[in-house]
Amino acid sequence: MRITKFTHSCVRIEHDGRVLVIDPGTWSEPAALADADAVLVTHEHTDHIDVLRLAGLGVPVFAPEGARLPASAPLPVTRVGAGQRFTAAGFTITATGGRHATIHGGQPDCANLGYLVEDAVYHPGDSLHPPGRRVHTLLVPAQASWLKLTEAIDFAVAAGAARTVAIHDAQLNDRGLASVNGWFGETVPGYRYRRTGETIPPEEE
Repeated sequence: MRITKFTHSCVRIEHDGRVLVIDPGTWSEPAALADADAVLVTHEHTDHIDVLRLAGLGVPVFAPEGARLPASAPLPVTRVGAGQRFTAAGFTITATGGRHATIHGGQPDCANLGYLVEDAVYHPGDSLHPPGRRVHTLLVPAQASWLKLTEAIDFAVAAGAARTVAIHDAQLNDRGLASVNGWFGETVPGYRYRRTGETIPPEEE
């Protein structure tokens, strides 16, 4: 699988001409959705879903049961639940987790699913719910109001993935990003930061 990182939590996965996009939010580039065959949405927050853009795309969209999607445009979705195994864009997907991580100040959480793609690539959305098995590529949130860096590091180390890539990083400036990358690089085997639009080279797969 060819994996390309886009701004914040958006990731594009390609294999044999099939294109799956996870969490194309309002901060991610439209190019992430070019020729997409299906979209996975981890939860309802707009940094993870751009409803207007998806409504005009006309491809299958999968979202958690209970997600309260923005009403700015009609968007037919297929609802999925934790533990469910399904196919999207020809990829086998397993949904995990169930709830968004606790947000500061007791703000209400929301439905959130992590997605395990082909039992190899794991995107947790806004949670640190473990994938439930060893994966080859772990996408780890790097910064959020609901996250401490030490928690993200522990999550990545416990997962023991061969390759770990930071996501959820759009609010980090260069100084903060250098600090986060330093910590991950020193403590998580297989960690490598990817900038927006960067594709993981085939030799690293």
